[in-house]
This record gives sequence, structure tokens and C-alpha cells, in this order.
Amino acid sequence: MGSIAPARAELDASVVKITRSNNIRDVPLPGSLEELSHSYCTDHMVTVRWTDENGWETPEVKPYQNLSLPPTASCLHYATECFEGMKVYRGFDGKLRLFRPDLNGERLSNSAVRASLPSFRFQELKTLIAKLMQVDGLRWLPKDQPGRFLYLRPTLIGSGMQLGVQAPKEALLFIIAVPWPDPATRIKSVPGEPSGLKLLASHPDTIRAWPGGFGYAKLGANYGPSLAAHGKAQAQGFDQVLWLFGADRQVTEAGASNFFIVWENAQTGKRELVTAPLENQLILPGVTRRSVLQLARERLRQGNGDLGAVEVVEKTFTIGDVETAWKEGRIVEAFVCGTAFFITPVKLIRDGEVDIPLLKTGSDRAEYAAQIKSWLEAIMYGKDGQENHEWAYLIENESEK
Repeated sequence: MGSIAPARAELDASVVKITRSNNIRDVPLPGSLEELSHSYCTDHMVTVRWTDENGWETPEVKPYQNLSLPPTASCLHYATECFEGMKVYRGFDGKLRLFRPDLNGERLSNSAVRASLPSFRFQELKTLIAKLMQVDGLRWLPKDQPGRFLYLRPTLIGSGMQLGVQAPKEALLFIIAVPWPDPATRIKSVPGEPSGLKLLASHPDTIRAWPGGFGYAKLGANYGPSLAAHGKAQAQGFDQVLWLFGADRQVTEAGASNFFIVWENAQTGKRELVTAPLENQLILPGVTRRSVLQLARERLRQGNGDLGAVEVVEKTFTIGDVETAWKEGRIVEAFVCGTAFFITPVKLIRDGEVDIPLLKTGSDRAEYAAQIKSWLEAIMYGKDGQENHEWAYLIENESEK
């Protein structure tokens, strides 16, 4: 009888080795150059090694440091890499929270499979983050400074030394935490104009994602090829690229954010909140996107205060549909959502030589976006009666060291 190979170990965050740093860094002030650099990390990081032979090893919380990789590492040659973007929030009740972390964990595991990397029990991710924040959270997000957050970057890479075209034999999961500027500071404001993003529609010769590809997974390979177009857009005074797809130029994403538009339906006259669907796997299934859709379906179907009722619609629509709605005066507002930009209004789209203003000058603003943002912030920061919302994951036992 042949021997049975031993089962690979699952990722297990119940036992974590902790090594504290002796090189404690200064916590940067809000708006400082260190914070604006997006690269000034907290004192510690999480690492977990995986091997094809044995599976996941014991996770470690250890001093933040550079990684050591062989020049033949799979991630450097074959794009075997995926990551997540998350935040940890200091609540107004003094507690630390993650926002729907199991959704990020599940997406990271799904992205790993798409990139030929090992999957894992996604519920373990939030526990690993909690272990990191139990060490770094209290100093980097003081209890007397509620309303602040750290950006979290869980990443999984192929780290083995095999140069051949094959699935990695070794992988490394690591988690770092970074002070991050408020998303509002990233918007270029012009006196007398409404505050919001300016988007440049993509040219047909540049495609971000396609059916059967990997637009639905959060892979580095999704981002590198898009950076040239992003740089050109910024050089022309725009904030992001509005990515279009296909001969009919379907609206997909805006930069690394999901795109929403509120308009009046041409046939029924009813107000709709519209975003691209997930079925064709062209867009990322954003955690913020999912939350916006759920809140809108629960709280805006019948209207809310001064906000009129909206029907939530996930469907394919084109830049031509947007331009027609603008010409007919049916657009109410548009916004993007995601971890980096959170909920941010869009004030203008340029498609070729055509400018499509989505917010009017004067006192008008994106009222639906503002309301949804307020609801989400209450959950993230534990305020306005949302201290125990089911979408929040509380981090306990913060260290005083």
C-alpha cells in the first residue's frame, strides 16, 4: 500500500509568536510628511510562512522589517501576488474596530487561488490583525484621539526560489499597518466649484479587465499596467481614470474604486442608484460597494428625510448612457467608493472632448453620497447608536507596553 501524505497545516491564528521591537518609532502627526508618504509603517508586522510540503507555519508578530527574498522568487517573475486594503478605526467609545473583515479575508483567499497561491481559512485574517493591533493599536491610535484610523495591507506572495513556470512551493502572508491621510485631503478643490473627483474616461486601446480575466481579484497584476494611464490622467488635471470596456464602452470602475451614479430612469422617471454588475467579473467585488448597496436597499427604497426614494440597480451601462442622461438633465449625482477614497463625489467626467459635469456649481452637493458616508462612519467609529453593529469587529486586550 502506498503511503498517505500528511495533511498540510491550516492557517491558525489561535497561537501567535510575539517578538516586540526595541526600536520604537515616533507616531507621525496628522498631515505630516511621514503620513502623506503612505509608507511610514507601525512598529510591528505579521508574517506567516507556507510551504507546499507542510502548509501554514506558526504566525508571528514581530518588529517591522524588510523582507528577504531570493532573486528567483515567484512573485518577482510570475506575478504570484495578491493583497487587501482595510482600515482599523479608533471609535468614539475608545474601542478599536475592523469593518466587515471576513469579507476582506474571503476575498484575499479567493484572490490567492486566482494567482496560484495557497488558500486559507479566511476567518483567521481578522484574528491576525487583532494580534497586531493588540501590540501597536494603543500607541498609534490613542484612545484620546477618536475618529482616526490606520490603513492595513494584508499581502500574500509566492516566495519560493523555484524559477520554473509552476505554482509556488513556498508563500508568505504578511500584514503591515500604515498611518494614512484623510481621503478628503486627496481631492483637488477649486474655489467656487463643488468638491469632487474629476475622471478621465479610458481610451479604447487601454483595457483594465476583461471577461475570463482577473478583474474580480485584488492582484498586483491588475494595478501595474494601469499606472501609466493613471499618470497621464493626473498630468491633465484629473484624479482618476474611469475604466470603460468593450465596443459599447461599458462603465466599470474609477481608478481602484467602484463607481455609482444616481439618475432618473428615462422610461419610468423613477430615481435609481446604479452600479456595474459582478456577473461578468470585470470589477472588484468591493467591501464598501457591497455595504453601500445593502444600506441603500434597506434605508433608501422609501426615501430618507429630504432624500427621495431610489431603486438600487446593478446592471451594465455605458458612457453613452451617462452622456445622454446628462444632456436630458436626469443625473442627480455620482460618487466612487472603496477603502482608499471611502465615499467621494464625482464632479466631472471627460470623454474625449466632451465634459460631463455631474455636480452643479453653487451649493449643490452629493446628498446621497453624504448620507451613505455618514451611516458607514457611524458603524466604523461606533457612534450614533451603532456601537454594536454586526458589521464591526471589536479588537480587545490592547497592550499598554
